[in-house]
This record gives sequence, structure tokens and C-alpha cells, in this order.
Amino acid sequence: MITIKEIAERANVSRTTVSRVLNNSGYVSEDARKRVLHVIEETGYVPSAHAKSLRTKKTKVIGVILPKISTETSSRLVNGIDDVLAGEGYQILLANTNLHAEKEIEYIRLLKSRNVDGMILSATNVQQELIQEIRQLKIPFIMVGQYAEELTSVIFDEYQAARDMACLLIKKGYKKIAFIGVDEADRAVGYLRKKGYLDAMKEHQLPVEASWLQKGMFDIDSGSDCMRSIMESAEDKPQAVLAVTDRLAIGALQYLRQNGFSVPGDVAIAGMGGSELSKYITPALTTIDFSFEDAGREAALLILQKIKGEHEQKINRKIRYRLVERESI
Repeated sequence: MITIKEIAERANVSRTTVSRVLNNSGYVSEDARKRVLHVIEETGYVPSAHAKSLRTKKTKVIGVILPKISTETSSRLVNGIDDVLAGEGYQILLANTNLHAEKEIEYIRLLKSRNVDGMILSATNVQQELIQEIRQLKIPFIMVGQYAEELTSVIFDEYQAARDMACLLIKKGYKKIAFIGVDEADRAVGYLRKKGYLDAMKEHQLPVEASWLQKGMFDIDSGSDCMRSIMESAEDKPQAVLAVTDRLAIGALQYLRQNGFSVPGDVAIAGMGGSELSKYITPALTTIDFSFEDAGREAALLILQKIKGEHEQKINRKIRYRLVERESI
């Protein structure tokens, strides 16, 4: 393997000059630069990433912590992040919490020990312990999906999106609307989406029965179980159901169809998330399409700005969403 010393000898320049060419830093005459680049091309020299990181104190690696790596949401988010970072020569190191909030802190500490240049967390909670851990970091950090005071974040308007969907159902003539949510410890998906639904119902002076409110997990089976609970316990059966994720909505739809109910004839179904699957189930699912790719790109741009020292203050970026009306309502 050829060394910097050998490149310098072949190009008849100093090792410092070779280093400046490799790192694109400092003054090098055009003639010397051409000679160095010619030797590099001729020999196929590839600089050691480890050696370069020791010199620059940069690893060119960004840690990305995800709540569930197998979901479409995470995939779309990572695609957006990689679109930006790959073009800047950065690699991504992925960590999967599998929806265990305590692992968020565990992975923050692990990635810090790996000397990543920055971290992006797709967060499921904003517990004080997590926020305190982030504040103690000495490296750039971006939170996606949750808002926290003093942290730079990329978020969606979860409240307004859920409210818009509930209002669409009401506009369509549905008055008895049930709700399938998740644990409110997840402030964005659990609390804010539920509040948007409740405020829409209150605004239109529509009642909400306790049996219409169910809390599930982030999977299809849970949506089916919640729908069963609603239909078996509600004295007054709902005309429509709003679920906070597409997977929950698909589970609810599956239960209804398997038990002889027509969708949307007997019960209308709406979800949130804009998943690819929502287009292909029968009937096609009405949903909120959050632009997760845009969120990933925005998070990547912000982390690069922080790495370059272009801003230190807190920034909150809100990403657009789109209501997609289909046959399920």
C-alpha cells in the first residue's frame, strides 16, 4: 500500500503539500496540486478514513436513532437523511430502539462513545431524563417528530392534521366518530392527535362516548383489537373511526370486514401517515400524508449547519402534510 511519504517523493513535493491536497486545505500551487493528483490517480491511493479522522477530529459519521427500523416511516425518514448526507460524504450509523423509550438514552451514550459527528433522533418521548441527556452532549443534535424546549427539532403539525381529518369526517356527514390512539407518553402521536380529534368534535358540538376511545400499539393487530372493543362495548355504534396511524386503521378495517361490516357503508375508516399500503388495501384508505422524506432532508441539512458552526440557536422546522381522501370514507 502506498503511503503519503511515497506520494510526496514521486510528486517531488513535501508531505505537508500532499496532506493539503488530500484535505483541500491550505495553499498549494496549481503545478504541485496537479503533480500530487496525478500520482494519486496513477497509484489508486485511497486515504485511510481512520487516519483522516484523527487529523481532522471528524469521523464523517452521523448517528440516527429510530423507534422501529422496520417501519415505512423510518425507511422514508432515513432515505431523506441519506439523500443529503451522502452528497456531503457522510455515512449513517443506525440504531433501533424497537419502541423502548429507555433505549433512546442508551443509544445516545453509545453513539457518543463512537465519536459520531452528530446525532438525529426520531423520538417517541420527551421525558426529562432524555432531554437532560441531550443537553449534556457536546456534539450537534437534531430531534425529529417531537418538540422539546431548547432543542432544534423537525416536527409535523400533529394537532392540526388530526383536527383536519376529524373535520373532514364531520363534513362528510359522520357525527358518531370513534378514535383509536396510542399512549400519550408519545406527545406527538398519542397526545396531540387525540387533542385535535377531541377539539374538532367539541367545536361541532358532537358527543364522544368513553367506549369510542381506545388506546392501542403501533401495529395492525392492535388496531383490530381496538376496533373489536369499540364494537362490542359501545351501546351507540360509531359511524366512523379515526386512527392515529395507518397500521391501526388497517387493523380496524380488517376487523370490520371479517365480521360482516361494510366499509364505508356501515363504518368509515381514516388513518394517518400516508403509508404505501394505504393505497392498495380495499377500500383504499383515507389518510394524512406526512412528508417523512422532507423531514429527513431537513434534519440532515440542520445537522450539517450545526457541524459547520453556522448556527447555535434553537430552530424548529414544521414539515407540511397533505390530506388524502380515498374510498374508505
